[in-house]
Amino acid sequence: MLMPKRVKWRKQMRGRMKGKELRGAEISFGEYGLQALEPGWVTARQIEAARRAIVREMKRRGKIWIRIFPDKPYTQKPPETRMGKGKGGVEYWVAVVKPGRVMFEVGGLPEDIAVDALRLAQYKFSIKTKVIARHDLTGEQA
Repeated sequence: MLMPKRVKWRKQMRGRMKGKELRGAEISFGEYGLQALEPGWVTARQIEAARRAIVREMKRRGKIWIRIFPDKPYTQKPPETRMGKGKGGVEYWVAVVKPGRVMFEVGGLPEDIAVDALRLAQYKFSIKTKVIARHDLTGEQA
């Protein structure tokens, strides 16, 4: 499971997910990508489940890039605990995802297999996503 090796502060505030993603909104490495359409927190378990679904569909062909990392701690108090007594312990880690963020990229595969693999990964997330393709920059004239 993905998580930071070490962090400066053990617990963080929730923060806000305002606006669109400015960085990481274009395909940089592969030919096809999975782009977020709404803001949300993506857990480390969701990222790993999506990665496994993609790798399984690719059948050891091509390459996969994970463009998000869960570096925000999610804290939770134990059940049936009274109010007060401080903030709860860290339960798991999440990645903050804004609309437009490319979360996964795949390359080196035929289009149908790449799109099918990313379509399977879409089911693993609690936010809406879409499969996008890189714009052809191979010198084709319009």
